Formats: sequence, structure tokens, C-alpha cells
Amino acid sequence: MIDSGFGKGKKGKKIIQHYKRVYLVAKRATPHLKGVSDQQSHSILLLLASSIHMASLSFIVGIIGNIISILVFTSPIGTFRRVVKKKSTESFKGLPYICTLLSTSLWSFYGLLKPGGLLIVTVNGTGAVLQFIYVTLFLIYAPKDTKVKLMKLVALLNVGCLGLVIAVTLLAIHGSLRLTVVGFLCAGLTLGMYASPLVAMVPNAIGFVLGSAQLILYAVYRRKSASQKSTEAKEEEGSAHLVRGNVEMSEYEDSSEFKTKNRSLNKGMSLPKSSVARQHSFTKILKTLSLSPYKLHHSSLADDDEDDVEKGTTHSHH
Repeated sequence: MIDSGFGKGKKGKKIIQHYKRVYLVAKRATPHLKGVSDQQSHSILLLLASSIHMASLSFIVGIIGNIISILVFTSPIGTFRRVVKKKSTESFKGLPYICTLLSTSLWSFYGLLKPGGLLIVTVNGTGAVLQFIYVTLFLIYAPKDTKVKLMKLVALLNVGCLGLVIAVTLLAIHGSLRLTVVGFLCAGLTLGMYASPLVAMVPNAIGFVLGSAQLILYAVYRRKSASQKSTEAKEEEGSAHLVRGNVEMSEYEDSSEFKTKNRSLNKGMSLPKSSVARQHSFTKILKTLSLSPYKLHHSSLADDDEDDVEKGTTHSHH
């Protein structure tokens, strides 16, 4: 397993040769190593060289991680320059800095408890110092009511909780369990800080899903409702046309009846009954046909007198 990857390159071979010389010197000086075969010694050298090589790699990676973490801790410097320049915290929140101060303090305590925890102590100690400066500046320039709330949080978290954890782990917990308990506390607090945006993300994600479902349902059923409305509108329009046609027909029939009535009335008014004079003239014509010339002349004179009398009476009536 060890020989498969390590020792094939030039650098690996140089490391093995170096530790081989060291091992040969140790073998001559130590009696109980004289009985070890060359194959066993080669395996021991590979194990030793690979472990040292991996340790050096982990140390290098640890240093790179520390540099990146310190850069992350220094990122709020621009924000606090603005706060100091304007002498106001504006809309910034102080809770993240207070929680980060507690986290870096706990990790520093964990690094002190852990053997070989130099890298943990350096990076988190630097972060704790920076976060303490940020919290102090925030408390200086924060409004009065905000300042009181933040001071209570600092007293509760950074003094009360941190002091309680240190006191309990040092007095009540012993051995390797102490390191395990502090490690779980540090990991839980860090996970809680990174998961804190989920408080806003989860409801918003649920709202996004529900809102998308509503939009999809609206898009699907809007077309159907529009088609139904169009058919209903057409039906209503058709019924309206039918009603309008009936109304127009009834109006036409009423007007025709009215016209016939008027026409009948006009006929009645234009064809009055024959007057007495016309009846008299009709009888006079019949008379003339039956009389002799002498009698006809005599009766015509009498009729003229009667006509004059009738005209006089009509003029008197008018």
C-alpha cells in the first residue's frame, strides 16, 4: 500500500535513501535492530518516510488554510472603516461578530487542549482578537438601544457561555473526553453559524415552490377559462341577437298594425257617409229619367229653390 505511490519519483527516492542511511546508523548502534532483515527494514523506512512526508503535506495545507481563514477574518475591515468614518453603524448587524467571537474563542481553547494544536490556536486566536475589535467598535458607534442589546448578548455569550464551557471542561471532565466535548461544541457552533441563513432560505424556498405551482396552475387553467368565457360570450351574444330580432319583429308588427289601424282610420275618415244633398241629387236623377219635359223643367226650378235653401242653411251653420 505504501510502496505503490511513494518512492517512485526522484524526490521520494532521495527521501528513502536519506532515511535508509539514518536507519543503518541506528541499526549498528542499537542491538535489537540487528536481527531485522533488509526487507523489513525497507518497509519500516517506507512507512517512516511516508508518514513524515504526509505530515509535512498536512502542515503545509494547514498553513494555507490558516492564511485563508485570516483573510476571511479581515474582510470586515472595510465595513468598520466606513462605520468609524461616518460614526454610525447604519443598517449593519452586530450579532454575526458576537457569534464569531464566541466561535473563535472556543476553537482557541480547543487548540490549547489538543496536543500539536498550534495551527488551530494561531488562526483562531488571530480571529478572536479581530472579532473583539469589531465588536468593540460596533458597541461604540451603535445607537443607544442597540448598544444595550448587544452588551447583553456579549455578556451572555462571550462571557457567560465561554466561561461556563471552560469551567465545566476543566473541572468536571477529564482525559480525552474533555477534548471530545469541546470539539463537539466548537463544531456544533460553527455548523449553526453556517446554517443560520437556512432560517431565511427554507421559508423562501418553500414560498418559491408554492408560488411557481400557483403560476403554473394559472397558466394552465387561464386558457381553459378564456375559451369557456369566449363560448359563453358567443352564446350570450347569439341570445342577444335573437332577443333583438324578436324585439325588432315585434316593433315591426306593432308598427304595421299601427299603420293598418291608421290606414283604416284614414279610410274611415276619408270615406264619410254620403250626405243628404248627395242622396237628394241621386233621387233627382231618377226623377228626371221618369218625368216629361214640361214636368222636368218645372221640377228643376223647384229643385233650384231647394238647393238655395240648403246652401243658406249650411252657410248659417258654418
